[in-house]
Amino acid sequence: MQPFSCILVFIADIFHALADKTRRQMLDRLFAKNGQSLNELCEQISMSRQAVAKHLAILEKANLVTVHWQGRTKLHYLNPVPLSDIVHRWVGKFEDARITALTDFKDQIENDRKPEEEKRSA
Repeated sequence: MQPFSCILVFIADIFHALADKTRRQMLDRLFAKNGQSLNELCEQISMSRQAVAKHLAILEKANLVTVHWQGRTKLHYLNPVPLSDIVHRWVGKFEDARITALTDFKDQIENDRKPEEEKRSA
């Protein structure tokens, strides 16, 4: 196995889980109300209980959903950590470049204004 390949497999699982609209809706519903049972999630989605369970299994494999047993009831909770990792890994580097470009633009505008301000004060 290549170095970091297990991390890449993990990231691939997350992107695979997020690729489906139904799974994204399930994550949104868990964000709105964390700790839902399979029955509660089935009430909100127009598909069979078995199909919802399969979607939940994919979300669990990607570590986007964690479970906690409360007696006989399996409660599902949103795990935002993998999403945060992706934001920092994939979105953050693009955000940094954009912020740097905006800062450079601001500095350029301020430098262009300085000669005008010096003429007015003289």
